[in-house]
Amino acid sequence: MLDTDRTLQIVLELSGTFVFGLNGALTAMEAENLDLVGVVVLAVLTALGGGIVRDVLIGFLPPSALRDWRYLTVAGGAGVIAFVARRLWVRVRVRRLMTVFDAAGLALFCVTGTTVAFVAHLGPFQSAVLGTITAVGGGTIRDVVIRRVPTVLSSGLYAVPAACGAALTALALDFHFYDGYLAVAAALLCFAIRMIGVTFNLNLPTSHPHS
Repeated sequence: MLDTDRTLQIVLELSGTFVFGLNGALTAMEAENLDLVGVVVLAVLTALGGGIVRDVLIGFLPPSALRDWRYLTVAGGAGVIAFVARRLWVRVRVRRLMTVFDAAGLALFCVTGTTVAFVAHLGPFQSAVLGTITAVGGGTIRDVVIRRVPTVLSSGLYAVPAACGAALTALALDFHFYDGYLAVAAALLCFAIRMIGVTFNLNLPTSHPHS
């Protein structure tokens, strides 16, 4: 990977790590009365969980999150910032912030996850699948830890936006027109679909168990 591509990848990954860390910390404070350690732990799990799952699946060990100190620092820092600014968060629409940060992390990680998988010589379809897993993995771990049904299983427009962004990224990589503009476009596509789904309460058909 060229130096410019590597720089873009790092910027996107650290940005996604930060916003997902904020989301995990806000979710922790909203769902449970956790102390600082608990908030930071959930921030780190949310921010790094999907990437670690991806790296394990492609055999890239130790995972990037443990190779580079910046990932743990950014994720933990996001948790500390959210905890310290707790009084401010209470004054604004916390749930809306949680949704925006979650959508932003989803958008950034679907692009970076796909790119990492493609560089590891996976095909475009497999890369898109790994990109989607990277995007939804952290949020799934977050939901399991706080004992609620994972968003990826209960919200139709959660995995779908990630898959759309990952698919666009994989196609661009396969046909050799991937660059910074395309990466931003794919992330914006994912973010827009997710926010439209949340705003208008759009979902895929759900199962209704018999009473």
